[in-house]
Amino acid sequence: MKLVLAAVISYLFGSVPWALVIGRVFYHKDIRKEGSGNPGATNAARVLGLPAGIIVTLLDALKGLISMLIAHAIAPGSEIYAGLACCIGHCFPLFAGFKGGKAVATSYGFFLGITILLTQEWVWNFILPVASFFIILFATKMVSVASMCSLLLEAIASFVLALNGRIDMSIPVSLLILWAFVTYRHRANIQRILNGTENKIGRKKE
Repeated sequence: MKLVLAAVISYLFGSVPWALVIGRVFYHKDIRKEGSGNPGATNAARVLGLPAGIIVTLLDALKGLISMLIAHAIAPGSEIYAGLACCIGHCFPLFAGFKGGKAVATSYGFFLGITILLTQEWVWNFILPVASFFIILFATKMVSVASMCSLLLEAIASFVLALNGRIDMSIPVSLLILWAFVTYRHRANIQRILNGTENKIGRKKE
C-alpha cells in the first residue's frame, strides 16, 4: 500500500506542468500554442527565452528528485518506481489534459535521486549523463539527439555497474525502460532527424 501511495504522489508531483505555469503566470503565454507546441523545457526556452527555459529545466528535474525523496521517506525501496511514476506524470500530466513533455529534465532528476539514495556512483549515474548531454549537444546542436543518446549511455553504464556487482540490476533495467519511453516520446523528432529537418540550437525554425 505504501508503494502505491508513493507512486501516486510521484505521478501527481510529476503532473505539475511547470512550463505552462511559468508561461502563463509570468509571460501570459501558452507555450502549447507556440514553437513546437511541446510543454517542456526546450520549447519554454524557445518561446519564453533562455532564462525561463533554465528555470523550467531545474524545476522539472527537481520533480524527479523530490518524488524519490518523498518515496524514500514513505516507503523505502520504492524510489525507482516513484522516479518512473514521476516521469510518466510529466509526459501524461493530470493537470494539463494528459498532454505533457518528454521527461528529459525529469529523467536527470531521476538520475540524481538514484545517485543520492541508491548508488552513490556520482561519476557513472549522474556526471556521465549530464556531461554526455552537453558534449553531444555541442557536436550535433540537437537537443533531441543529446537527450536520447545521453539516456542510453546512462542505461549502458548502469548495466556495466550491475554486472560488476556495484549496483542492483533493477536500476539499469528501469533506466532502459525509461530510455525506451523517452525515445518513443521523441518519435516525431526522430522522423525529422531522418528527414534532415530537426531543429538545431542557434538556427531559427523555418
